[in-house]
Amino acid sequence: MALTEDFHSAQAKSKEFTKRPSNEELLDIYALFKQATEGDASGERPGGFDFKAIAKFDAWTSRKGTSREDAMQAYVDLVKRLAQSYS
Repeated sequence: MALTEDFHSAQAKSKEFTKRPSNEELLDIYALFKQATEGDASGERPGGFDFKAIAKFDAWTSRKGTSREDAMQAYVDLVKRLAQSYS
């Protein structure tokens, strides 16, 4: 249960950053969050010129096969690391 609490605390902390993380870091945060909360990505890859949706989908699918717990722990670790630079 402690991991779930740490995950929720990291979610709140990520919203308190005073500076914007890089796009790559934001994609990592997004992908780990989605993997932890929804599991493997499903559906078709977005097409057309929606490059933001494509990048997000690709980042999420790069985490395919990662367990919920591992994704939660990686998310917590990433937010802690980024908090040192962006808080």
